[in-house]
Amino acid sequence: MANEAVVKKGSAPRDYEALIRVIHERYSTMSKTHRRISEYLTQNPNDVAVLSVNTIASRCEIHPSSFVRFGQSLGYSGFKDLQTVFQKRLSTAAPGFEARIKALEHELIGSKEKRPAGFLADLIVRDVESLRGLLSDVTDTQIDEAAEMMKRAETIYLVGQLRSAPVLVLLRYVLTMLAKPSVLLDESGGLATHRARLAGPNDLVFAVSFRFYAQEVVNIVEESAQRGVPVLAITDSTLSPLARDANVLFCVPEHEYTFARSLAAPMCLAQALTVALAARLQDGDTPRIPTVTSP
Repeated sequence: MANEAVVKKGSAPRDYEALIRVIHERYSTMSKTHRRISEYLTQNPNDVAVLSVNTIASRCEIHPSSFVRFGQSLGYSGFKDLQTVFQKRLSTAAPGFEARIKALEHELIGSKEKRPAGFLADLIVRDVESLRGLLSDVTDTQIDEAAEMMKRAETIYLVGQLRSAPVLVLLRYVLTMLAKPSVLLDESGGLATHRARLAGPNDLVFAVSFRFYAQEVVNIVEESAQRGVPVLAITDSTLSPLARDANVLFCVPEHEYTFARSLAAPMCLAQALTVALAARLQDGDTPRIPTVTSP
């Protein structure tokens, strides 16, 4: 494709933020292969910094030469040149973080034993790393803005399907305990899209979706945003189709699209948002959900 032709060397972005900005700007015009590479790079910056191109290519099921061409299309001499941007980002992270990443990689390799406990160890190590990622990536401002949006909303419309559905069920439960009006837009009866159209500018659509994104969820978010309904979203990438319409966006990257993808981090984030909401509704730093059953 013409838009992916090699650009002049030396014009490539030299810091992580600039690189991500360029990827976002060019994403819609990239080939399918370059989109997949972009998604992996933006979701797994720590892995990109420490792993070889062959390892990364194997995880993406893409030939290593495509990563070289991807780097050249952005103005780098090749993938190793692009990789230095991710290495610089990692070296300036919190003290000791690079060592923890290398230790994590070692643990992952060692945990893949041919025994049931090996599966448990693998999942736990990945969940721990995902939860650490929340601490470094989610800001106070994001939490404050999201909680304030939830507080202002007259009704919160919850939408998520497939593996995202449990996160929305948890949200509906906690919002009910907080006496906050909410509507779960589930798939039953094929009415989710129609019910979503009841949402107005004084309400809120809270969407959760991960690759491969449920098309109905994407459509509901797009239609709601077009009608002026605020959107709060939890997804896996700033390249997600939910990203462009979200007023507040939380990204919980998934390191591998395997059968054993966990919901530990999204669940934790959803709970944190409801606790922040409860603190506002109950005017306290340690909010408690009202008891609704008899002792």
